[in-house]
Amino acid sequence: MEELPRLPKLHIVEERLPLIFPEGTKNRQNHINITAARTIFVLLYLGAVEGTEVWLRPDQVTRMTDSQAAMIDNDSRLAWRKTSMKVIPKDQPILGRWYEVNSREGIRDDCLRYALCETGAVIVRLGLATTSSAGRYALEKDFSMLFDPALSDLEFEIAVDSWASKHLSTSAIMRKQLAQRAASQNEGTVKVVFPNNEVRMLAPGPSSGITKAVIEDFSKHFLIQPAVVWISESANKEERSDRELANAIGLNIEVDKHLPDVILADIGTQEPLIVFIEVVASDGPINDTKKDGLMLLIKKSTKLKESQAVFVTAYADREDRAFKKTFSVLAWQSFAWCMSEPDKIIGLYEQTGTRKLTDLLTD
Repeated sequence: MEELPRLPKLHIVEERLPLIFPEGTKNRQNHINITAARTIFVLLYLGAVEGTEVWLRPDQVTRMTDSQAAMIDNDSRLAWRKTSMKVIPKDQPILGRWYEVNSREGIRDDCLRYALCETGAVIVRLGLATTSSAGRYALEKDFSMLFDPALSDLEFEIAVDSWASKHLSTSAIMRKQLAQRAASQNEGTVKVVFPNNEVRMLAPGPSSGITKAVIEDFSKHFLIQPAVVWISESANKEERSDRELANAIGLNIEVDKHLPDVILADIGTQEPLIVFIEVVASDGPINDTKKDGLMLLIKKSTKLKESQAVFVTAYADREDRAFKKTFSVLAWQSFAWCMSEPDKIIGLYEQTGTRKLTDLLTD
């Protein structure tokens, strides 16, 4: 039989939340109020913790009662997990339920989406249609351990410090917010605003989320006057290009096996920069072979020089599996960029001539 995690009393969850989310936490009240405590309690009651494939539906929080919450044995919890997902006949109301039937939206939005999910305390199930009635929320594994009733005061303090350092820093919160944005982009078409304010719609998926960030964020941070020359969508095999711009700068973008996911141009420099970008949600970075193939496009041009080519591999995050899997094969003299840290870029340099570290730092 499945063994559920140890369950704290509701008042313990209430007491610990203000210690986990200190003053200054964005939207703190919705992290520490009674609704947050009850939601976390129900998540623990169900065993909806990262890695278990058990997921909460917000209306399950509304269905909990004090009498049910007191039934903490494993069998009672597993039985309620099933019954709490069933349709309730109108003539059989739940007596003593914690919230009214129509209050689940507040739990979903105020408590989960815009509070606990944004700080990484709760994760969202990917690939689930917005209209699905299945559960979609679970506690992040390390966060769930903060409510282990067996923790001593000292053990709790150490665990909180460790969790907060990973999840409550500015960069960590940004990463979680972008992850949530990427999750929502798996469920519908992705709206992308080009530098010239043109709007395009991309097919849903993690690659489209990174592509959107490349065009809307990377281009603004690292190019003076960015323009989109080419986008290739592997999801629907649709290629989109600005042939007039490509011809003006001397780039041949006829469909070719060497074309990357995105080509940007910086037309705000004396000589335009051509930025070849591979979007990596799983694989396909700019390695030496791919870089050489893309450089051929520059060599075939009568207007462009090799020094005008820039190569970038774009990822979701440095903690992402795709980054860890492919970073070691990235080509030298190329860059890695992550949408979770849009104002930062990683350069892979090789020494040329007598250049030393100090020269790189002052470039």
